[in-house]
Amino acid sequence: MSGSTTQRTATPGQPQAVPTRNMGQKIAYAFGNLGQAAFYNTMSTFFITFVTTALFIDVDKTLAARLIAVITGLVVVIRIAEIFLDPLLGNLVDNTNTRWGRFRPWQFIGGLVPGILLIMVFTGLFGLVDVNTGVFMVLFVIVFILLDVIYSLRDISYWGMIPAISSDSHERSTYTALGAFTGSIGYNGVTVIVVPVVSWFTWKFTGQWEQGRTGWAAFAIIIAVLGLLTAWSVAFGTRENQGELRAKAEANGNPIEAFKAIAQNDQLLWVALSYLLYSVANVATTGVLFYQFKYVLGAPDSFSIAGVIPVITGLVTTPLYPVLNRRIPRRWLYTAGMAFMIAGYTLFIIAPMNLPVVIVALVLFYLPAQTIQMTAILSMTDSIEYGQLKTGKRNEAVTLSVRPMLDKIAGALSNGIVGFVAVAAGMVGNATAADMTAANIRTFKTCAYYLPLAGIVASLVVFLLTVKIDENMHDHIVEQLEERLASENTDEQ
Repeated sequence: MSGSTTQRTATPGQPQAVPTRNMGQKIAYAFGNLGQAAFYNTMSTFFITFVTTALFIDVDKTLAARLIAVITGLVVVIRIAEIFLDPLLGNLVDNTNTRWGRFRPWQFIGGLVPGILLIMVFTGLFGLVDVNTGVFMVLFVIVFILLDVIYSLRDISYWGMIPAISSDSHERSTYTALGAFTGSIGYNGVTVIVVPVVSWFTWKFTGQWEQGRTGWAAFAIIIAVLGLLTAWSVAFGTRENQGELRAKAEANGNPIEAFKAIAQNDQLLWVALSYLLYSVANVATTGVLFYQFKYVLGAPDSFSIAGVIPVITGLVTTPLYPVLNRRIPRRWLYTAGMAFMIAGYTLFIIAPMNLPVVIVALVLFYLPAQTIQMTAILSMTDSIEYGQLKTGKRNEAVTLSVRPMLDKIAGALSNGIVGFVAVAAGMVGNATAADMTAANIRTFKTCAYYLPLAGIVASLVVFLLTVKIDENMHDHIVEQLEERLASENTDEQ
């Protein structure tokens, strides 16, 4: 890895530096999230599938049930702990000072170490699970925690790198869109290939076409290699621009100051509140869509439609975001996205038993998802300079650790929401669509559509009334910071 470069910062009266247009760097950065998102989906979705179907296949069934319960409980505990851990990890990244910059070393480490640990997990610690389950469980807990923490460092450093690459708001939107685009391919691509890959390798080694342990091990190796190559693409293919705004910022301080930095940045907090309301509403609906198809429409075989639509809409809308953002301010892109979602919820409420209408509602619901998320990411990114203007400290990774933290809060709530809706609406056990009463459907609509719709409206209101950080305000803040730095340099001379 070569060292970080210096981005020229204009002084008052001089022309602004032109943002970097290095296509190779953009490709390297975008490639990074392909493997990162694939890795995340493997751990968040298919790890539990592996544990429940293959890991304890040769263990006594009663013992296996207990071990599965322990592991699933561990995952829940770690997810909750991460809500508080992510800002601390962001503080660690912000306080990393090497000749290669703050972020790229964590991409190097985050590509290598989690891959090795992933293979260990998906091989039952290289077969230890069959030798001594007690020792296996102790070591498994250690390995899994290390895997989760180091992956989080990779994730935080990846998105935290954007303000280190460019201080230009539109340039940042390009990098964000590229990362989101490849992330959509990586995340959804795993869902497409996992069963064929696991089945084929199981058949290759055992002669049986099923999802066996050898197939899962091969799948993990593929994901680990992809994760390594994509992380190292970022580590070796990008450069952190050590401009005046970054070089002259005060030291970031200890972990306690990480939470203080978040608390002092009111624009970050308002964006975070708006995004949290959106995220909780989003998972409250997406988490129960299977029930919509099975118990409301009576068409569970059509549920795959709910998976295909977000893939297509994501691939279409993500590349368009930076193009639209050069002509339309983020605030109005966000507003338009929320309007699409409100229209989608309206159709869900009006005709939940009409499949064509539900499909149109799903398109309206998913179409703005990437636009809303990228607007939130960019608003949080631009709040870094806002916080620096207020406090003198530049908390890049800490600031951008907030968004993953909010996603984890919403994800933790998702399981509880799904369970509550299923029980309250009578959509449990052997119940079918024919068993649903008008009261059941009303309960489902209230929980799945009415309440989330209220959350979406609240999110939009919070954003429009309280979030002031936009492209123009950010440009003005950068100018103020540059003038302040120029004045300090003059005083020093």
